[in-house]
This record gives sequence, C-alpha cells and structure tokens, in this order.
Amino acid sequence: MRKSLFRSSLASLTLAWLAAAGPAQAELDTVRFGVPPWPGVTVKSEIAAQLLEAMGYKTEQSQLAVGVILNGLASDDLEVYLGGWYPIEEEMIEPLIADDKVAKVARNISNANSGLVVPEYVHEAGVDSVADLDQYRERFAGQIQGIEAGTGINDAILAAIDANKAGLGDWELRESSTTAMLAYAEQKIANQEWVTFVGWEPHWMNVSYDLYYVKDADDSGVAEIKSTVWTVVPAELQSEDANLYRFLSQYRVSIEDQNAWVYEYSHEERPADEVASEWIRHHYATVAKWLEGVTTKAGEPAIDAVKAQLGS
Repeated sequence: MRKSLFRSSLASLTLAWLAAAGPAQAELDTVRFGVPPWPGVTVKSEIAAQLLEAMGYKTEQSQLAVGVILNGLASDDLEVYLGGWYPIEEEMIEPLIADDKVAKVARNISNANSGLVVPEYVHEAGVDSVADLDQYRERFAGQIQGIEAGTGINDAILAAIDANKAGLGDWELRESSTTAMLAYAEQKIANQEWVTFVGWEPHWMNVSYDLYYVKDADDSGVAEIKSTVWTVVPAELQSEDANLYRFLSQYRVSIEDQNAWVYEYSHEERPADEVASEWIRHHYATVAKWLEGVTTKAGEPAIDAVKAQLGS
C-alpha cells in the first residue's frame, strides 16, 4: 500500500513539474541539472554549472526528488544528475538504462561508505553490527533517524523493518530532512546519548563526529554499503553534445574534496556558489584534468575560459 501511494504521488508530482518545465529544447544551449536536497550533490552541481557557464552554456538547477529527476532525464527534460547512488538507487536507474532512456556517464565518486552509523562511544559500549541494535532498543528509543522520504536508504531501512531483518521489526524510521537528522544527531552526541542514523561519505559528519559504521547482519541491506555515485544523463546526450558529454565523463571527484565542499556549505553555512568559485580558483590543476580536450561553445580551450572568468 505504501509503495502504491508513493508511486501515485510521484507520478502526479512528475507530471506537474514537467508541465511547468515546458518542452525539451531542440538545441543544447542550456544544461539543466536535477539536484536532490543533499549538500554534496548541491555543491558538486554548482561547481559543474560554474565551469559550464564559463564555457558558454546556460545552466539551470532544479531541486527535486530523486524519482522526479530520473523521470526528467528519461523524458529529456533534464540533462544531468550527479547523485546516482549505487547500489541504493540501482533498482530505480537500471530499468531506465535497459529501456535506453538514460545512461551512466562516469563514477563521479568511487568506494564511498554508507549505512547506519552510531557514535564511537556507542560502538565501544557494545554495538558493532545491525544485530546488536535491538539488544539496546530502549537506549535508542526504538528509533532510527533517516533522511528525506523516498530516498533509497530510507526504503532499504523500511524493507528491513517490514521483513524483521536483524530484529528491527518493531523499530521506527523517523524520516526528515538531512539537516534535521544531523541536528538531532548532533544534540544527542553532545549529550553522550545513544543514537543511530543514516551516515555516508563523503560528508562533513565524518570529520565533525567520531562515528562508527555498523557491520551488516542478516543481510539487512542497511549497513556496509560500498557506494558508487554515478553521473546520469539522457541516453542521447553523447550524440547531442559530445563536448558536454566529455566534460561529464571526466568530472570525477575525490571523497576528500567533496567532504571539504560539504563542510563549507552545510556546516559553515556558506553559499554554494561562493564555495564553488573559491574552490575552483584554488584547484586549477584538478579542474584542468576535468576539462582536458573540452572546449567552450566557441571552440576555445575550456580551461582558459574558466581562468579568464573566475580569476586566480
């Protein structure tokens, strides 16, 4: 029932958004990003957008739910999604690839860890795996703190609860925004209280807090998830704009760099455009690798245009 209602709501949201967006453009002068409300993808999209604008493209960034983004890519109403988390979103994206609707361009983040986390002091007190959580259910108030509804990790947690994996059958997932979840976790950690929540890298939480990623148990699907983040585009993008496709295929980010972006944007509360432009100016060696063989729309070397526009 929950899945049916979600799909119905998602379909309605998709149709409403696409109607407002209007028909897809015949020429790719504007690059449209679908951006979920996640700090890492927000800054990563902003950096890509600033580089593309220096190259002569116009860009648009729309904050949307993941399902709406994927529908937008499949119907050519969006060009770029930089947050294709695998394996969490695999069941959402792979059918679209099989139907030749979308394509994966590049692993923009590789070997990222994600799953349920606990503070290190909780780990030291005896919580090593998902199976240990239920032993201390009262200390956790029987709650797992989650992120935005409809995201893959939340769905995996709900599936584990429904199937009573690792004794989670009588637990509750509290869905909220990423910001609200981390604010709640921070308060608990400050008071040395017990809490388990969704953790992932790259993210500033791994720098600010002493966290432990719990081990899997009973094939719960909510721990020890080694993730790859894919850049996802419409299937025809390479033939429509080979230059843009080349840039996206080379736009690969280190976990350490994205940790720094998210720390500045989300933890220090600096504007994403300010974080992006400052980072670009101080990392032209990395940017040059992303732009190797890439040109502006006028046919000039892209790296020269970026330096000319953003300065040193």
